[in-house]
Formats: sequence, structure tokens, C-alpha cells
Amino acid sequence: MIMHLTDPADLVAHALKTFGADCAIAFSGAEDVVVLEYAKQSGLPFSVFTLDTGRLHAETYRYLDRVERHYGLRIEVLFPEAAAVEALVKAKGLFSFRTDGHQECCDIRKVAPLRRHLGTLKAWITGQRKDQGATRTALPLVQTDPAFRGLGGGELMKFNPLAEQSSDQVWTVIRALDLPFNELHERGFISIGCEPCTRPTLPNQHEREGRWWWEDPGHKECGLHSGNKR
Repeated sequence: MIMHLTDPADLVAHALKTFGADCAIAFSGAEDVVVLEYAKQSGLPFSVFTLDTGRLHAETYRYLDRVERHYGLRIEVLFPEAAAVEALVKAKGLFSFRTDGHQECCDIRKVAPLRRHLGTLKAWITGQRKDQGATRTALPLVQTDPAFRGLGGGELMKFNPLAEQSSDQVWTVIRALDLPFNELHERGFISIGCEPCTRPTLPNQHEREGRWWWEDPGHKECGLHSGNKR
């Protein structure tokens, strides 16, 4: 039963076995490589997608290429609607999120393309962890997605196999298996998103303090995992 699967690798394998081609792994360009590693170890076919907002770090694009070559796969890249991006920039400029909050920009560049893609699936797998911030402390290993619908408008299952893992545990796996990682991690970046909204963290700062640092910690979700804030 799913409720008894707490080992991350077992949970990834279960999701892939249960949903097959109707399940995909979301890759953010940070530590989600551990989820890909567990998928590879399962021996089952799997697909991976990522969101290109048009404002990622150059290092993240290079990282995506390294991950593709390491696993011998092609990551499906999702893009925002050009017209929506152009309209926002024309009306408010490139940095409106500094004064208006990041949600409008994230809705266009992240949430809309994700919603379109999830509408073709029955399940997805994320690399979220409880220790990533105040909005994720109640994160379950498995849930019916409260924010998005799946194939044909039906129920969408969401697997968070790393939910109970700490950052230290994840990095132990990365180092032990010599997995590729974003070179920004070597420069003090822990949580990595878009370039204008991500900065390195100082010693003893929480990793999410490097994201949208001008906003309240309780609002530090871009909308991809808005169901965390229920």
C-alpha cells in the first residue's frame, strides 16, 4: 500500500509502476537529481520535464545539459506563452515583481505552462522536502493534488518522495553517487530559481531566505505547489 511506502526510492518506483507513461518527474535544476537517480535505479521507463521561465541562470541551463548527458535522456522543456510574457513586460517592465509581488510573474512564466502539462498526466513526482520552508512543513509523501487537475480534468496524484528527507540526506546521496549538481551550489546558492529572484544565503540562513527575499517567508511559493499553503 502507498501509505506504507516511506523509502524514497520505493515510492518513486511505485509511482512509475502504477501510472507508467501518465506519470512524469518535475525537475527544477537544483536537488531533484536524486529523484531522477531513484527513477533510473527502478529500471522502469520515466519522463522528466522542467520549466524554462526565460530568466534562469546560465549555470542552470548548463546543468540541465549535464543531467541529460548523465542519464542519457531528454528533459522536456516547458515554456510560457510568449504573448502573455510580452503583455506583462510591456505593461509593467521586467521587474514588476519587486513592487507587485512575485505571483503575477510566476503565474505566467511557471504556473500556466505547468497546468497545461499536468493536464496530460495522471500523476507527477516532485523533489519537495518538509525542511525547505514554512509552507512545506506539512508536506505529505503522497497526495491528491489540491491545486491542479490531471488528464481529462480528472484527479491528479502527486508524489513527494523526498518529503521526509533533510537537505543533508539529499546531499549525502549526491556526493556518494557522484551525481551532477548545479555549479551555483558551490557559490552559496541552496534553493535555486529564476536569476532575479534567487541569491546566495549566508551561514545559518535558511535556504528559502535566498528566494524572494523582499517578501514575507509565509508567501514563498511560486504557485507550483500552492496546495502546500492550505
